[in-house]
Amino acid sequence: MSEFTPDSVPGGVGRRTFLSLTGVSATAFLLGLGAAPTPVHAAEALPADPFTLGVASGDPLPDGVVLWTRLAMRPLAADGRGGMPNRDIRVRYEIAEDERFARVVRRGTAVATPELGHSVHPEVGGLKPGRDYYYRFRVGGFTSPAGRTRTAPARGAAVERLRFATASCQAWYHGYYTAYRHMAADNLDVIFFLGDYIYEYGIVAGDNLERQADLGPEHGVKVTTLEQFRLRYSLTKTDPDLQAAHASAPWVVTWDDHEVENNYAAAVSQYGVPEREFLARRAAAYQVFYENLPLRSVQTPDGPSVRMYRTLPYGSLADVHVLDTRQYRDTYPAGRVVDNSPERLDPARTILGRKQERWLTGAFRDSTARWNLLANQVVMAQIDRDLGSGRLYSNDQWDGFPACRERVLTALRRARIRNFVVLTGDIHRNVAAEIKADFDDPDSRTLGVELVCSSISSDRDGARSDSLAQIWLQNPHVRLYNAQRGYLRCEATRESLTADFRIVPYVTRPGAGVETLARYTIPAGEMGLPGTAPQQRP
Repeated sequence: MSEFTPDSVPGGVGRRTFLSLTGVSATAFLLGLGAAPTPVHAAEALPADPFTLGVASGDPLPDGVVLWTRLAMRPLAADGRGGMPNRDIRVRYEIAEDERFARVVRRGTAVATPELGHSVHPEVGGLKPGRDYYYRFRVGGFTSPAGRTRTAPARGAAVERLRFATASCQAWYHGYYTAYRHMAADNLDVIFFLGDYIYEYGIVAGDNLERQADLGPEHGVKVTTLEQFRLRYSLTKTDPDLQAAHASAPWVVTWDDHEVENNYAAAVSQYGVPEREFLARRAAAYQVFYENLPLRSVQTPDGPSVRMYRTLPYGSLADVHVLDTRQYRDTYPAGRVVDNSPERLDPARTILGRKQERWLTGAFRDSTARWNLLANQVVMAQIDRDLGSGRLYSNDQWDGFPACRERVLTALRRARIRNFVVLTGDIHRNVAAEIKADFDDPDSRTLGVELVCSSISSDRDGARSDSLAQIWLQNPHVRLYNAQRGYLRCEATRESLTADFRIVPYVTRPGAGVETLARYTIPAGEMGLPGTAPQQRP
C-alpha cells in the first residue's frame, strides 16, 4: 500500500510547488514563533480590538507551553483576512504565576504576518513543571483576555492525578457550544480535541443553520480555498463558549476528515476531486488548521503534509499518544460498509501509515507510565452492523483496517501495557466499549477500554437513544450507547481512571444545563468496564 509523503507527491508535483501554493515563507513561521528578530517595520497601532477570536495554549511540556492568538478586527470579513491590514503586526505576550499578572515570569514578542493569517504561536520555555500559569497578549493599546494554562509534570515524577476532557465534532451551524461552557468550569489539566474542529459544508439558512444568525452568501458555499478555510475557522472561533474552553486549560489537538473534506483518505477525495487539485486543497486546509490552533513548530505544515502524531508524557502517571488516522490511511475498499471482503482483509492495509505504525509500536515499547491513553479519531472496537446472521463493518473506522488493528494490539500485548484507554470522537454518540483480544469471542482477554465522546454540536440535539442503538448494543463488548451531545470528563490516578459522560439536553438554543449520563471507574490493572469480571484468557 502506498503512503503519501511530501517528497513523493502523486502527479509529479514536488515539495516546492506545494509550498508555493500557500506562499508561506520559513521566516513567517519563525516570526510567529517569536524565534526571529522582530522586523523594525512591524507596526502595533490598530484602530479596533484585534483579539476577537480569543486566546489559547497547547501541547504542555514540563518546562513550557505554546501560546496562541490570531488577530482579527473584523473576524467575519468575507475575504477571510479578519479586517487586518496587509502588514506585519508586533504582538507582545506575558505569562505570570497569578491571575493579576503581579508575578510575570516570561515576556516576549512574536510577529503576526499576513502569510499566516496574522496568527502567532510563541513557545514559552523555562517554566516550572506541574504549575498553573496565566498569559495574555498586547497589540498597541489593546490587551487580550487572559488565559490559564498548566505545564505537564516533570518526566517520571510521581503524579497524584490527571484531570482531562475530550471533545470532537463541532458543526457551528448545528447548534451552540454550550458543552464547552461547562467544560471550562471543570478545572482541567488538559483538554484533548479529537477531530472535526470545523465542517466544510456550505451554511444555508433554513437548511442546516440552527443558530440564530444572519450570515452572508460567502458562508453558503463548500469550503475549498485558503480564504474560505480562514473564514470558516473565524466563524467557529467567534463562539464565546469555545473561547472560554480554550482559555481555561491547554489543548492537545488532532484532526479528522472535516478539516479538509468528509471521508477523505490520504490523497484521495471521496467526491472524485482530481488528486493534484485535492492535495492543493489539503495544503490550504492544513495551513489554516495550524493558523488557528495552539500547535508547536513541529506541527508547521510542509505543503499538504504535517506530522500530527506525537506523545505527551504526564510524569509517571500517563503517556498520551496522539494519532492521525486520516492523512496516511488507505482508501475505502468496495464501499464504506461491507462484509469480510478480501480487499478489506488485505494484511497490508493501514489506517496509520507505515511510519506512524512504527512510531506507535515504539511508543508502547518505551512507555513506563501507569496509563497509556490513545487520543484517536475513529472507533477502534469492532462493531458488527448486521442485526441478522451476516457481518457488516464500517470501513471508515478501524474495522476497515483489521490487520492494522491487530498489529497495534499485538504491539500493545508485547509491550505488556496493562492500562490502555482509547479516547475517540467522530460518531456523535457516547459509547463505552471494551477492546478485546478477539472481538468474536466475548470471553477473550480484555486489553483495554474505549471511551467515545459525543459531539459538541454536530447532529443537533440528539436523543437518549436512536435507530442505531440496537446495532451497537448487540455487540457484547459495547456497554453504553447514547445519542445526545456533550463531552467526556476523566480523572486518572495510580489506582483507577474515572470517566464521566457529560451531556446537555439541547444545543439548538443556548443556555442548556449539564448532567452526568454515566460514570465508569476502571481499576488499574483490571481492564474492563464495571459490571463485567476482569478477563484472564489470552
